[in-house]
Amino acid sequence: MKIKKGDNILVIAGKDKGRTGKIMKSLPKNLKVLVEGINLKKKHVRPKREGEKGQVVEIPAALDVSNIKIICPKCGKATRIGYKTEGEVKNRICKKCKQII
Repeated sequence: MKIKKGDNILVIAGKDKGRTGKIMKSLPKNLKVLVEGINLKKKHVRPKREGEKGQVVEIPAALDVSNIKIICPKCGKATRIGYKTEGEVKNRICKKCKQII
């Protein structure tokens, strides 16, 4: 998977299309990511103690990797990712500006 925790992304499909966010967690086995403030789902939480009220909490749900594009920190455009090897080091590069991400 070419996307890592901490990358800024743009959502290109789904109900949050056009919104940007930062990746909180990457789930490479499922090819999904969790993004701050994107794809929020409501979860009803039971009261823990007696006398306490239950509540509705919004939590981010996983997005498929195919529905997002990374925003290049150099050129600021939503782009695909490529790889460039220099010796034994494998670097991610922006497909638009050819700079190392």
